[in-house]
Formats: sequence, C-alpha cells, structure tokens
Amino acid sequence: MVSKIKKQSATADKPVKVKKAEKKVKKVEKVESKNLSAMDKLMSKSKTEVRSFIRGEEIDGVVTYLSRSLVLLDVGAKSDGIVTDKELKGATELISALKEGDKIKAYVKYPENDQGNVVLSLQKALEDSRWSSFEKWMDEDREIDVRGLEVNKGGMIVSLDGDVRGFVPTSQFGEKYLGKMSVLLNKSFKVKVIEVDREQNRLIFSEKLVSDAMGMAKKGAALDKINVDEKFDGVVSGIMPFGVFVTVTVPVRDEAGKDTEEKAKVEGLVHISEISWEKVSDPNIMFKVGDELEVQVIGVDLKAGKLNLSIKRLANDPWKEVEKKYAVGTKHKGEVIRVVPYGVLVNFDKGIDGLIHVSKQPNDREFKVGEKVDTYVEMLDAKHRRMSLGVVLTEVPVGYR
Repeated sequence: MVSKIKKQSATADKPVKVKKAEKKVKKVEKVESKNLSAMDKLMSKSKTEVRSFIRGEEIDGVVTYLSRSLVLLDVGAKSDGIVTDKELKGATELISALKEGDKIKAYVKYPENDQGNVVLSLQKALEDSRWSSFEKWMDEDREIDVRGLEVNKGGMIVSLDGDVRGFVPTSQFGEKYLGKMSVLLNKSFKVKVIEVDREQNRLIFSEKLVSDAMGMAKKGAALDKINVDEKFDGVVSGIMPFGVFVTVTVPVRDEAGKDTEEKAKVEGLVHISEISWEKVSDPNIMFKVGDELEVQVIGVDLKAGKLNLSIKRLANDPWKEVEKKYAVGTKHKGEVIRVVPYGVLVNFDKGIDGLIHVSKQPNDREFKVGEKVDTYVEMLDAKHRRMSLGVVLTEVPVGYR
C-alpha cells in the first residue's frame, strides 16, 4: 500500500517539474531577447558609414588640429586624414589663415598608411590660396618681387617664391630695359600684377608700372592732347602675333594745347592690319624690339591709356588710284601668291591683289605659288578692296576647235 502511494506521488510530481522547467526556459529566453535587443540598439547607435577613398580623389575635410608641421582633417573616415610636413612646404601663408573647424579641400595621396590614416595633400587649397593672393595684390596695386628665368620673343618668364611661374610681356618692361631684358636674368626685380586667370593658368606682371611710375602719371595728361593723324617717332617695345607695340615720346601740352618742355612715354599698338598695305603674316619677320620707326596716330584710347597707331598710312594707299590702272576689262600679268580652296590669289603691285575664283579656273590647269599668270579684270570694288579676275586663254579650249 505504501509503495503504491509513492508511485502515485512520483507520477503526480512530473507535471509540476516540467512546468517549472518551462518557466525557467522562458525566463532565460526573455533575458536573452532583452540583451539582444539592447545590443542591436547599441550597434545601431554606434553604426557610422565609413568612407573609402581612391588615390587622387578630391575631398572635403574639417580641420581638427594644425601646426606648422602637421594638419589633421576629419574626412569621415575611421581616423583623421593627415597632412605631413612635406606637403606643407611653402604653405605657411595658408596655415596661418586656417583655424580648427575650418572646411578645406584636399587630395588623397594615399588611401591609408601604416597607422590607418588617409594621407592627404593640400595642393588644391594652396593653389586656391595663391590665386586669391594674386587677385588681392592686383586689386591693391601692390609691388612684388620676382626673379628672371628665361627670355623669349614675347617677353620674360619669371618665378615667384621659387615655385610659381608668371610672365612679363616685352611691352610691360620700362624704357630702361627695352631691348635689354636679358640683364634681369637670374636677378630679382619688382613688378605689379596686371592679369590673373585661374582657368587659363595665366599670371601676367608689369615691370613698367614700377620703373616708369612717374612717367605713367604724365601719360594721362599727354594723351588728352594728342590728335588723330599726328605723327611721332617711336621704338618697338613688343612684338605679338596680332601686331607691334611701339613706345612714342609725346610732348606734355598746356591747357592752350602748346608743347611744354616735359615729355611723356606713351605706348601704342600697330595692329597687324595697319603694318603694311600688303598682307603681313608674321610681324616678327619685319621687326625686332628696339627698332626705331615712324608711326601715325589713328585713335586715342583714354580709358586704356594707349594709342592706336599705323605704319602703312604713312605711305600712299595703292587702292586710291586702282580704278585708273585696273579698270574692268583690262589685262594684267601677275604672280600667284596663294592657292586656296576657293581660288587663286594673284598680286600685281604692292598691296594690290585679285582673286581668280575656282569657278573661273580652266579645268586643265593647275596654278603654283610664284607662277606668272595673264589675267583680265572681271569686277572691281575699290571701296571694299576686291578684284575678281579671269584667266587669259592662250589656246582654244578642247571642244571649240
């Protein structure tokens, strides 16, 4: 009887133990679930998007630390971007203008070094800072020091701070250095900034604005009294593909227009179209810096402080009498000076050219530069300096015999 009761008791205890076990498991699962939920939230809070970089990429960064030898930037990576002393060479002015919290552009030099930092270059920021400085110097009309590096046909290449290149055109050297620019090679001299063009990477200086400062003050008064058609002796101060710069000595006149003892140096441009009545392809062939010549004033630009000059107008215009000699229907022998897709250009006298249009050329004939050709005038427009020509045939064309 006793054993039976024990058996029943044991059987009755089983459901109780199972229920307790189930409750324990649920409790553990609840705790684990709670812990997992907390971890997910923590991971979610700490999760940030870590950027990856490629070499040469331009990025934005925020300055977190700076000194003369080290700059740290927050670039959104797992660690700060670093700019070392080698990259900071020559960037003293830039560094002195920066402070923590400033935004700045940088280039990725190496995506990651041994310490896990992104190695950066501030070359872009340095260039932006320099261009801003050049523009500021130009606005302030400031004198700066440059060193002469190389002389060419157009002027002199110079260096600024050892690593920045600029250019001083021949026309922007003062009278003291006309034709003698080479004396400034490897020497330091003062200039002013007259053109800054970031897109074209152009930095143009003027030495004349420094050395001829006193003369420039007189120039305005002198220009105001110069008349169109006046003639002056001048000196070639610069040669460009589009024309020749000539510096002339002009008398400074009083209010009544009478010459005083004072003189002013004024520069003017002889445009390539005003050099000769004949076509000029390259002014460098005809002139060199320092050449003396006579010019005629054809315009005064008071705003720019320059003269518009002409050389060809000192000689008679060959087209003034062209109708007498080259009347329609008259025959003339000329020389082929150019063969172009639309026809053949033939020269007769200095500055007198005519065109044999391609539609007027004999089918069986090819023209060569330097060849003599017999022509007749088909059309003449003296006002617009145009002459249309036909070819004088020496043989009857095939099909007409």
